[in-house]
This record gives sequence, structure tokens and C-alpha cells, in this order.
Amino acid sequence: MSGPNFRVGVVVERRPSSSPWATHAYRVAAIVPEAAGTADGHLLGEEDGVALLYAGSADVEFHRVETGNYRDNLASGEAMLWVTLSIEDTGVRLLSVTADPAEGEAMTEAGNLMVDVAPMPAEIAQRLADFIKTHHVERVFKKRKRE
Repeated sequence: MSGPNFRVGVVVERRPSSSPWATHAYRVAAIVPEAAGTADGHLLGEEDGVALLYAGSADVEFHRVETGNYRDNLASGEAMLWVTLSIEDTGVRLLSVTADPAEGEAMTEAGNLMVDVAPMPAEIAQRLADFIKTHHVERVFKKRKRE
């Protein structure tokens, strides 16, 4: 079962690449409030060949069964969001944003996707902490014996 959703926007930096296999390198520059009405891929600004693009918006969902992972994320000292992007000939496409480190790590297994991390905005971190307080159930690990 899932909890509250947060709609966020993702700003991506695109710069020329020194790699012979790619013309551009991308990284997540910021997580911002959703910019409703702003087209995915919209150029926000450019200077010295480095462009800022609005990659799009996505829901960040909280799920009750993942509260342990969320708690570890917040306890790390700098809570992060994992952003999954698809780099295509036409530009960059936003696929997902998650607060769950395990889910973010799992997305790296798909070879053609780019997964980057960005600091979690304070408002989301506070609501995530409240969600954990309300829904976290400590699960005790029980090792099974072979029969």
C-alpha cells in the first residue's frame, strides 16, 4: 500500500562530453517544485555550452513496506532522491524519482538508463520522517533452521 505522493520537477545539466561515444554528459542539477505547464526538455538557460533543462515532473511515492529503507536514507546525514533518466537521441526523458535507496539501486541494473542522486528537499524529508513515524513496523529477522 502506498502513502502520500509528491509531485516534483527535475532540472538536468547537459554539457559537452569528452567521450568519443557520447556528444553530451548529463547530471541531475536540482529537484524543484513541479513547473506545471513547462514542457519536458524545456531549455531553462545556457552558458558556455552548459545547458539547464527541465527534464519533467514525476511523483515521489511513499510505500509502507519500505519505511526501513526510508529511515536509513534519512539517517545517512544527507537524504537523497534517486532519479532515473533515459538518454535518447532527442534528449533526456525523466522516468522516475524515488526516496527508496534499494529501488534507486535496482534501476542501475538496466544498462541503458542513467540513475543519478540529488539532495532531497527539506519539505519532502520532513513529510517522509512523519510517514515513517506513522507507518514503520520493526521487523525482526528470524533465521530458519534446515530440517
